[in-house]
Amino acid sequence: MKSHPEIAKVFIGLMALGGVASLSYGLLHMHPWQHDQFATMLVLAILAARLKLRLPGLDGNISVNVPFILIAMVELSLFEALMIAMASTVAQCFPKDGGRPKAVQALFNVSTVAVAVGLAGLIFQGRMPVPTAWRSGSLLLSLAAASFFLVQTIPVATIISLTEGGSVLRIWSSIFHLSFSYYVLSAGVTSLITTASHRMGWQLPLLVLPVMYGVYRSYRHYFGRAETPARPIALAKAAGAE
Repeated sequence: MKSHPEIAKVFIGLMALGGVASLSYGLLHMHPWQHDQFATMLVLAILAARLKLRLPGLDGNISVNVPFILIAMVELSLFEALMIAMASTVAQCFPKDGGRPKAVQALFNVSTVAVAVGLAGLIFQGRMPVPTAWRSGSLLLSLAAASFFLVQTIPVATIISLTEGGSVLRIWSSIFHLSFSYYVLSAGVTSLITTASHRMGWQLPLLVLPVMYGVYRSYRHYFGRAETPARPIALAKAAGAE
């Protein structure tokens, strides 16, 4: 298995450019800030990002901040959602035992989540070509969540392949099996909360944190019993599979 560190650097640079483009687009189309809601979602996302789990066979972790990123994408402006996603991703990068995150990994993680949120936001807002039959709110959310998942995981599999060697498809398949159910759950929670919040108030996402803590404990128990493959995979660190 051959690694390609020079190509990996180029790929990280391209992801960084994509992240800058996404952030710039969000800034240009920024709506008036919803200060209280933004601050609440930011705190919740950062707290959830610190609930990290080591993935079996991956030199990386997964946190439970995805529902808060998706809820922000639906309820707030794209720029606000990007700020929440990027800030919580930075929080996730810091090791639990202290110390600083690796700069290259942090850059890759933040860039990846910015591209993922940017694309998902455009899909949800109907600014991407989507069949007319798919233009209901729930279907657009499903498409947006699916695109978020793919943009989160495919670049991770690619950078692992470039730095550690191995088949991109095989690496992505491993990430898929470990994290897909969590993304489906996150999309479901987002749909329920955003629908109910229109009737019960924007503070409803506060109830999501205890739910996601329960998910974190369940995954922790499951992963603790899982058999770790012989060869760890390095650099699997992005907002949902970091």
